[in-house]
Amino acid sequence: MGQLVQSDTIIGADDRILVTGATGFIGVRVVRSLLALGFRNVRCFSRPSSPASKVQDLLQLGGNGNHVEMVTGNLLSRQDCKAGTEGASVIVHLAAARGEKSIPDAFMNSVVTTRNLMEAGAANGCLKRIVNVSSFSVYSNRNKPERRMLDENCPVDRHPELRGDAYTFVKVKQDEILAEYAQRLGVPYVIVRPGYVFGPGNPGISGRVGIGTFGIFLHLGGSNKIPFTYVDNCADAIALASVKQGIDGEVFNVVDDDLPTSRKFLGLYKKNVRPFRSIYIPHFMSYALCYLWERYSDNCHLHITGGFGMGIGKKPVIPMTN
Repeated sequence: MGQLVQSDTIIGADDRILVTGATGFIGVRVVRSLLALGFRNVRCFSRPSSPASKVQDLLQLGGNGNHVEMVTGNLLSRQDCKAGTEGASVIVHLAAARGEKSIPDAFMNSVVTTRNLMEAGAANGCLKRIVNVSSFSVYSNRNKPERRMLDENCPVDRHPELRGDAYTFVKVKQDEILAEYAQRLGVPYVIVRPGYVFGPGNPGISGRVGIGTFGIFLHLGGSNKIPFTYVDNCADAIALASVKQGIDGEVFNVVDDDLPTSRKFLGLYKKNVRPFRSIYIPHFMSYALCYLWERYSDNCHLHITGGFGMGIGKKPVIPMTN
């Protein structure tokens, strides 16, 4: 990816760009992409527990006119957010709760942190854009015409709490708080929603292909195309969304060209990575199983009060974390 003409960007080459989650799977590549575009002042925000090897990888990107700075902290701390956003003209927000089973914990580490970051960034007086890296999981297939391509105009799930998936719930709420606080604080924003990001460092198989259980892989995808994006391509898209003019308020889905079907991908994976036993579950059977599971979950829900610890159907109250 070549350098951008500065007249096409919202910032200059020496303006500071803050990247949260910089030591993550995508974050390191985003920093590289920004430097490749000609931006020479990148601040990387990471947790104190980030692997030292990832920190060193980022610091080694400095030199030859590039300034790469590491800042450690916790985005739940307003003071850490203030220190991290100081002087930042653009914020690329990649940090998010992953692997959290508890919705309240995931909410704190994705939604509350986003609010803290936006407030701190707006207060520094020079913020021109925040880019939030969201997810395909926020979309709903309800009321979508059959065989219509899923694009940026498709509806977002209005009741993500019913999925029982903490990650999906908080990504929907993160996008909502981004738009709300952007309007309140006057901060321009862009949302980037990658498909399933693959590449070195992420050897897992997407749940859109199937799930492994009791030593057998249940292949669910069939002829459906999987919205893959190679990690370097995804990073380039995020970097461009961070600096290009004329895209404030836009949402961008990120997927590669020539997407394979689930069946083709699984065959290639078993041939080139490792062989394993799999059983194909036809669509009608998977839908039937999903229907039965929903009925079971609805019956269980009738005996549960309090929802996910914050009240189902109620707008969560964002705690004022210091």
